[in-house]
Amino acid sequence: MTSATTVPLRSARLGRSILNSQMLISVVLLAFAAVVFGVSPESLQDPVFFGSLLLVFVLTGVAIMVPWSPATKRWAIALPILDIIAIVGMREAEPLLGAGLFLVFPIIWMARNFGITGAFAGVAIATVALVVVRIFRGGELSPLDFPGLVLLPLTFIFIATTTYATSRRSNSQRRLLQQQSALVNSALARARKQEHVLDAVLNAVEFGVVAFDTKGTPTLENAAYRRALAEAGLASTTVINPTIYQTDRLTAYSESDMPYVRAIAGEQYENVVYWVGTPGDMRAAYSATSRHTRGAGDQIDGGVVVIRNVTAELEAVRSRDELVASVTHELRTPLTSILGYVELAADAPELEDRTRAMLEVAVRNSERMLSLVTDLLNTASDGSSAVSITLEPCDVGRIIQQAIEAAEVSAEQRGITIISDIDRPASTRADPLRIRQVIDNLLTNAVKYNRDRGTIAVTTLIDTDSITVSVTDTGEGVPPADLELLFDRYFRTDAVRNSTEVGSGLGLAISRDIAVRHGGSLTASSQLGIGSTFSLVLPISPGA
Repeated sequence: MTSATTVPLRSARLGRSILNSQMLISVVLLAFAAVVFGVSPESLQDPVFFGSLLLVFVLTGVAIMVPWSPATKRWAIALPILDIIAIVGMREAEPLLGAGLFLVFPIIWMARNFGITGAFAGVAIATVALVVVRIFRGGELSPLDFPGLVLLPLTFIFIATTTYATSRRSNSQRRLLQQQSALVNSALARARKQEHVLDAVLNAVEFGVVAFDTKGTPTLENAAYRRALAEAGLASTTVINPTIYQTDRLTAYSESDMPYVRAIAGEQYENVVYWVGTPGDMRAAYSATSRHTRGAGDQIDGGVVVIRNVTAELEAVRSRDELVASVTHELRTPLTSILGYVELAADAPELEDRTRAMLEVAVRNSERMLSLVTDLLNTASDGSSAVSITLEPCDVGRIIQQAIEAAEVSAEQRGITIISDIDRPASTRADPLRIRQVIDNLLTNAVKYNRDRGTIAVTTLIDTDSITVSVTDTGEGVPPADLELLFDRYFRTDAVRNSTEVGSGLGLAISRDIAVRHGGSLTASSQLGIGSTFSLVLPISPGA
């Protein structure tokens, strides 16, 4: 509350206090005068009595007409002082009527409005007035004067003191309440400002937000959420779409499995995809995420569901997969033909041994390329399909050595040295073609993303129940935020996307799938500026 508004409020409160105090005295004396008129009407004919009563009413008029303010407050003390004089005058004009008891009202007024000074001043003025009037009356003091000169002032002192203490306590409580009110108003203003900011932010974002209480009643819906409902042709009073479809776009969600219903039931989830719109019509896909909201004492008091339109993303993924499937399908036919003719050429008896060895290398690599194309086709056509595995006894060390020999040509072109520490034999039951595919992928990446004249270390560690193959390069490394995403399909780091190196982002995803299907694992660790290590762990199968 500013000082500009505080001054008028204080002036209004002061004016009401003065007027109420004076009005109380005038009303009490008016009632007293009415009683006197009924009991002893001749008393009103006494000029002192009537003049004193008239003075009180004149003072009441002054209290009404004067615009009181803190600056003129000190002049207001004249009103209760004159009231005391008027009441003393009425008492002396008619002593038997007991008008002196009314002196407590101006004394209470002075004690309440002018503090300890006003309290004692009121008592002193009333006492002095009673004594002075008694002196001017003359005559000897009698026991009848004791109540008026002793008991009445003592009563005034008690009342003034009590009034002052009560007033002080009331003022302290009022100030405390004013401070608390100011704090509450400030907090309310901040809360309203935050509410307006939150409302503006939520209505500016593109994702929909709906919050609800513990009973499932919506407490907040942003513009994007209402717009999503409107695009589905639903009324503005609707909270959720009554019919949504699963990721196959055909199977409708049951009521209990709907994302909003699951959130009301207290379940938290992330990126639950559903489709809106009946099959054959315009359809939209949304991803829903649910989180709890908490109130006082960290108790759950509801939740919030955030929806995001992912139609364009899913359509882009489908278009990409269709393109990859089409391209890989077209590649498979010429590769099959090339492989057939190379195998025929390798079987020719007139070939020299050196030429036959080179053709055999071409055959092996053609077979591997055909296998990769087939995997790519399967992956693009069905993201959930897994590569086929045929287990047989094999020497992993020999497979690693062959992969290193194949990678040395591209490594030498960049001055990269491949260092190997391979324990032989490293025998287990595995698919030799698939293990070679994984090792080739790791070595190819180690060469592509290494520094010129760097090194690649290939090591094996044989335990009682597993074989660990590690490929370490001296490249730039992978940021920690990207490390967990390396094995996701089609993922490529920003550095790789901005480089001249080509790739599909499928190699590591397929390699990890191969490792998992062997009962093993493929993990990565990296340090920026130092390099990365990829570790393939394969179990040692009995009878290998």
